[in-house]
Amino acid sequence: MPERPTSKPERLRRLLEGADPVRAVGAHNGLTARLAERAGFEAVWSSSFELSASQGLPDASLLGLAEFVDAAEAMDAAVDLPVIADCDTGFGGPLNVAHALRRFERRGAAAICIEDKVFPKMNSFARTAHDLVPTEEFALKLKSGLQARTDPDFLLIARTEALIAGQGVPEALERARAYAAAGADAVLVHSKSTRPDDILEFGARWDGGVPLVAVPTTYGQVHERELFDAGYRIVIYANHGLRAAVSGVTSTLDALAAAGRARDVEDGIATMPELFELQRMPADFKAAP
Repeated sequence: MPERPTSKPERLRRLLEGADPVRAVGAHNGLTARLAERAGFEAVWSSSFELSASQGLPDASLLGLAEFVDAAEAMDAAVDLPVIADCDTGFGGPLNVAHALRRFERRGAAAICIEDKVFPKMNSFARTAHDLVPTEEFALKLKSGLQARTDPDFLLIARTEALIAGQGVPEALERARAYAAAGADAVLVHSKSTRPDDILEFGARWDGGVPLVAVPTTYGQVHERELFDAGYRIVIYANHGLRAAVSGVTSTLDALAAAGRARDVEDGIATMPELFELQRMPADFKAAP
């Protein structure tokens, strides 16, 4: 008999067991998810930062669960890749986390990630204090989410912001071990350092028995293979697509405003047929050149 098609959560788990890093790219809608898929990445990161920025808002817990779930569902529908939903602090306490996990699970996501900062959170790279909830309190949120899970393959990723809060590798390790013991399927260790030293030290000392996740936004000189060898099975390029889009759109619109005619920017932008292809427009409705 042919092998049963695997679900996206199951496929993500299989990827985590592979010989290569699982590379996820930040997205905020179906189109950006499709661009990540076309580029050859293995997963989509439904980014809280990108969702907020796409609405012209700071990444500061201003959007709600419904908006996050709708965005993740749109990305899941647009691509064949597993979607990992960035859920900030889990939208509240243990019951909120349980409710959120059920919603994302039902709407097609393969995993959610919650972090151990207090609500409302502020983006990790903002110049402000980043207060953490007590370790035991966050572990209860993880346990509550896991008890609500109906698909055993759906992943709950625990994210510690101990390094972001300036508390050092020992505190990050202590928290991550507690989160793994609470049942987290993977641990994301976030850092805003311009060097990967703390991240690599954490990986060398990690003994928690679950895969690690890295987000090399500020320490971009490290290669994903080096992170993989240090125990990081998922590498998230969390906001590079959005940042590229802002640069590209700004450059094009500035040129268009100066030129006064569309022809002067046509050579540097996508064609209508290319957009129709990304939209999966039926062939009978080909765009004009």
